[in-house]
Amino acid sequence: MENQNDNLRPLLFEESHPEETLKPLSLDLRKENGQHEDFIPIATTISNDIKNKDSNFVFFFGTAESGKSVILSTMLYYLRSHAGVLRPKLGTPNTKEANVLLSDFFENIRQGNLPNRTSRDQVTRLDMVFEPNNKSKKVVPIDLTFLETSGENHNEIRRGGSYHSSIEAFLNAKVPITFIIVTSYESAHREDSLINEFLDELERKGKNLKSVNAVLVISKWDKSGRMDVENSEELDGFIHDRLPMTSQRINTYGLNKTYYTVGSVQNSTGQERINLLNLSTAEVLSKWLYRSIVGYDLDYEGTFWERIKFSFTN
Repeated sequence: MENQNDNLRPLLFEESHPEETLKPLSLDLRKENGQHEDFIPIATTISNDIKNKDSNFVFFFGTAESGKSVILSTMLYYLRSHAGVLRPKLGTPNTKEANVLLSDFFENIRQGNLPNRTSRDQVTRLDMVFEPNNKSKKVVPIDLTFLETSGENHNEIRRGGSYHSSIEAFLNAKVPITFIIVTSYESAHREDSLINEFLDELERKGKNLKSVNAVLVISKWDKSGRMDVENSEELDGFIHDRLPMTSQRINTYGLNKTYYTVGSVQNSTGQERINLLNLSTAEVLSKWLYRSIVGYDLDYEGTFWERIKFSFTN
């Protein structure tokens, strides 16, 4: 089998610029006969300001039960258990919530439970700091802000619909953002049009697909009866057959693609559980994400002088 990383090519982020935030309209407090009116109007705030924009944002797109939460949780688990230290970023508004969600993610994985579904009309935001265990100075710590949304919200853009304002704020913000577009092995053939509507939405928001950092992920690949692909042609053939319009976008704009599985999943008493965890695809996607942001592999062996230094210290 060819190296899985061969299918994942890093793309450069567009240069980000500080976003201009519109100030709220001032209150007009009128007096009548020397008295304030009983009715005080509420200030109208027109703003898409995103707090703590100094990060690398990762946006998950996919319908309900496509596997977004599973992919996010297993990527986080791989980064923390195999690649380095992953911790909530101090001073962010949701540090406590991020700790709770991370704890739930990791406890569920330990017990073989799949993550709960994401709440509708809100963005689950995880502001994290990832510090690789690689000793090379080229492999630097980075800030990562993971964004996950309900699949029901993504269905709202069908046939020219609009996103909820909580999602619009992130898509409109001038921040470096990576898009992880998820569709499952079983439902991909029903979501070709929706994926293209999402890509159209990104273009309407001024994002050039030729330079956007994005990857198409075919989740639940274990439903095919295999935990991997025999070769890259098998994945290409699946996308071409089940997602013909998306396949054209990928080929035209050079977008990335891969498959994903968390291992052996069984349905017990109406609930799916993981009975054998496989982190190989979580490793591939996590390493691609890091390399596409930093420009160096997580397992980069170091410069010539660093390798000499490592040989003496090991």
